[in-house]
Amino acid sequence: MNETTLIVIRHGETEWNREKRMQGTTDTPLSDIGRSQAQALGRRLAARRFSALYSSDLSRAHDTARAVAGHTGHRITVDPRLQERRFGIFEGLLASEIVERYPEEHARFASRDADFVVPGGESARQFTQRCLGCLAEIADRHRGGEVVVVSHGLVLDSLYRSSQGLDHGAPRPVPLINASVNVFAYAGGAWRMDLWGDVSHLAADEVTQYRGVAG
Repeated sequence: MNETTLIVIRHGETEWNREKRMQGTTDTPLSDIGRSQAQALGRRLAARRFSALYSSDLSRAHDTARAVAGHTGHRITVDPRLQERRFGIFEGLLASEIVERYPEEHARFASRDADFVVPGGESARQFTQRCLGCLAEIADRHRGGEVVVVSHGLVLDSLYRSSQGLDHGAPRPVPLINASVNVFAYAGGAWRMDLWGDVSHLAADEVTQYRGVAG
């Protein structure tokens, strides 16, 4: 059974990450720190042999992938299924603003009901099926090889939960880190995590992480 290795990367930092605003599929650009993180990531991956480079079509992920491609020479394959979870009416808001403006919807969301759909968005279950289905297709397409995927925080969250057998309702014990290197193996329909949240390529003052849901 040939394993495929996926190096899955959360995009570089955005201003909304720093402000802890809910991003979802709102197309926010990289911050200055985010652009620096992306270049550091590209320098690290330049020494790694991999066969393909995939990215979400949102600019914060695609611009991170472009920085990697600038160092490695790979062509970027864009797939919209690698987008962050859609958060509808919550997007662009701080947690306090969500509670104030949409108390009922926030209460349902905070209950971690996997089937609750934020108005204008998608449920955690719908999102997980979308992104993990896409990643499984990529893994099958490059069976036995190694590929790099630049995506979003909750895509990593879904991979972590699948590889660790962690239910959506359970707290995730590890943070989501911008421009981190995370390595997963896929074979026989199952995911295994080999590395999580490696930022050894970043300077200490460039490390940005988040334990919540905005990605």
